[in-house]
Amino acid sequence: MPKRFAELSTPLIADACVRLGVPLRAAPAGVGPVVPGQRLAGRVLPARHYGSVDVFLEAFTRHAAPGDVLVIDNAGRSDEACVGDLAVLEAEAAGVAGLVVWGLHRDTPDLVEIGLPVFSYGAHAPGPVRLDPRGPEALRSARVGEHTVDAADLVFADDDGVLFVPADRADAVLGTAADIFRTERNQARRIRAGETLREQTRFAEYLERNAQDPTYSFRKHLRRIGGAIEE
Repeated sequence: MPKRFAELSTPLIADACVRLGVPLRAAPAGVGPVVPGQRLAGRVLPARHYGSVDVFLEAFTRHAAPGDVLVIDNAGRSDEACVGDLAVLEAEAAGVAGLVVWGLHRDTPDLVEIGLPVFSYGAHAPGPVRLDPRGPEALRSARVGEHTVDAADLVFADDDGVLFVPADRADAVLGTAADIFRTERNQARRIRAGETLREQTRFAEYLERNAQDPTYSFRKHLRRIGGAIEE
């Protein structure tokens, strides 16, 4: 899966989901890589944080497989960092490909040095001072914003954000994303060669048809002529 994602991006994955009717599930805006340029793809390894790293260690012990992505639900809290250098080093030792945190991290210089991709809202010095009762879903699922994800999902992450796709739809989504990528690269090449995007998309034709039929959207027009741009 990481190899197939290598030449793609989360915007392409998002557009493919829209085109295929796959529910679009994105982490909230602002969740991004500690180190710009980091990328991540793999099966979701969920863990809900209650104030202690023991839930991560148990996830590594009981459920982790090489290449999994630890997805940490810390309810988007802004008052504590729930992961730091030791947890990330342990994730690396467990064969985990990276971490996605719905919350904050700390020990930024150490995380940069470790190099394992970590995506979060950002850095915060204080760690947790609480220890809440652990719920039954602790290792079954994780919430990220309004979405709940589990081991039946894959995660894709880059500088533009984090997306979750059902594993049983991943092949179709990646294939469609690759098709969109090729179409858009060809469109970009033609623009650089002097053929404007308006010419490529026959925009004047679209305006004329839309004037006659307001239900004829630009997206419908693009699908009819084989363009991309929006999805």
